Amino acid sequence: MTETRKGFIQLHLSVMLAGFTGLFGRLITLNEVDIVWYRMLFTSLILLVFTGLPRVGWRKFLELCGCGALLGVHWMLFYGSIKASNVSIGVICFSLIGFFTALFEPMIFKRRLSWIELLFSLITVAGVLCIFSLDARYRYGIMIGIVSSAVCALYAICNKKASVGVRSRTVLMYQMSGGLMMVSAIIPLYLCIFPSQQPVVVIPEGSNLWYMLCHALFCTVGMYLLQIQALKRLSAFTVNLTYNLEPCYTIILAFLIFGEGREINFSFYIGIFLILLSVLLQTLRAGKSNHH
Repeated sequence: MTETRKGFIQLHLSVMLAGFTGLFGRLITLNEVDIVWYRMLFTSLILLVFTGLPRVGWRKFLELCGCGALLGVHWMLFYGSIKASNVSIGVICFSLIGFFTALFEPMIFKRRLSWIELLFSLITVAGVLCIFSLDARYRYGIMIGIVSSAVCALYAICNKKASVGVRSRTVLMYQMSGGLMMVSAIIPLYLCIFPSQQPVVVIPEGSNLWYMLCHALFCTVGMYLLQIQALKRLSAFTVNLTYNLEPCYTIILAFLIFGEGREINFSFYIGIFLILLSVLLQTLRAGKSNHH
């Protein structure tokens, strides 16, 4: 088997594992605060076994902790969106990450705004608005999902700066363990702004415990390690491009497992079409710039 083919297999496995993240958000009956806290705890413990505690400078450690806190807040909002609406809505709102990245990245790196990036991202916004305005049942879930994608865009931009010169496993280890401490401090404030529909559970039991362990092992550690292996064999462009399939995988799985197709109206499909159109246009543009 060639290295490239091996890389593609690893990449698609990691995207499929990412696709299951939203499903676990629905299967686990705990609230979003519990899910994120235990996801970070179990992932930190699993990574501690793999990596130990590699030395990094204090400044780098604090930067990674800050990124971990942003990731934790994004996860809480993402699962909160799924709990308040459904899996499909949660992952569709996640598509707005491109729009928020196009806005935030020029501000943080002090470079010029790319109008073409913004235009393509606005097609995604139109798709989300189409779903949002024509289906009143899910408005609260969509609003939380939009904030979630904004926080995730900030995480991706900050992570790009913070992870320079540090091994990927080490980055993940300190983001998860540092993020766990930061998220623990943020939880009371989060619950004031976004009151949970379910009580906070101190210790998960039964199927919730098994789902949480699988979620941490496969959809966090497994997914990120496969992604790192794929990046060694394929370009970053190919990896990022393939991750655009994640919402599609999740929605198909949600339709098959939870029968969410019955809850969806025609406006949802118009919205999906606009989001896929935006992804296709951005893909073609990136492909052209790669050839030049």
